[in-house]
Amino acid sequence: MDQRELGKTGLIVSRLGLGLSEMGDQPLSQEQTAERILTKALDQGINFLDTAACYDNSEELIGRTIAGRRREFVLSTKAGHVAGDYVGQDWTAETVRDSIERSLTRMRTDCIDVVHLHSCSVEILERGEVIRALQDAKQAGKTRSIGYSGDNEAARWAVESSLFDTLQTSFNLVDQRARHNLFPLARERGMGIIAKRPIANAAWGATRSPSHYATEYFRRAQRMAEKGPIPSAPGERLVLALGFVLAHEAVNTAIVGTSNPEHLLQNIRWVHEELPISRKAVEELHHRFQELDAGWSQES
Repeated sequence: MDQRELGKTGLIVSRLGLGLSEMGDQPLSQEQTAERILTKALDQGINFLDTAACYDNSEELIGRTIAGRRREFVLSTKAGHVAGDYVGQDWTAETVRDSIERSLTRMRTDCIDVVHLHSCSVEILERGEVIRALQDAKQAGKTRSIGYSGDNEAARWAVESSLFDTLQTSFNLVDQRARHNLFPLARERGMGIIAKRPIANAAWGATRSPSHYATEYFRRAQRMAEKGPIPSAPGERLVLALGFVLAHEAVNTAIVGTSNPEHLLQNIRWVHEELPISRKAVEELHHRFQELDAGWSQES
């Protein structure tokens, strides 16, 4: 599996990462399925795992299944929301601190590689207390790096602040704003860049919206597809989507989620056997997005 350095963090990550929100939706009784997915990912060279305190059982399943292989993977989580049985308020320093402690316990580790603030607003960022809570955790050795996960104006604020080591943001063939608005400055600041929603919730080439999360992506995909076939595009629509994101060197890793071990193995095969895709296809997708972009801001 191809790897990149995650900005200036010193962390080396696989280009294809594993997002664990879908796994978190599974009951703890599905621990064996979770173990199969996580073990197969590590065995096949995926070493970047992304979760969050509010992804239900996700963190606990990591701790139950692969804590013994902790040195083999880079672990990213997110904090800020009240999650689980915790009693408190979103976006306070206390909630962030307690969330990090809970994550350490649930994942059975003494240090998390990256802790992101989970899509908070500019107003909360400007208030500063949650950023200081992250900085304190880094100073205490509870996390190696701190990041911001989010989009649009708040992501731009986070990049411009130079306070964060990493940026996790939406980027795909129907959500391309980050390419100009965020990536150049983030790279200049030495930030690691993590692409979320890289296959656009499977909206490209779908005959109907795959989920309520994908409604806007489906609409954009339909508009872009009306221009005709993409020249030199691969036959598999998800290969086109994933290949588009990984064609951008600014992206250090792209996180794709699944609760199906076979889907995971298929994603890995595509990366090994089908990528890179044609530069002509990438450039055509750039052109169509730019031509049709009518305030198509990033989708959170």
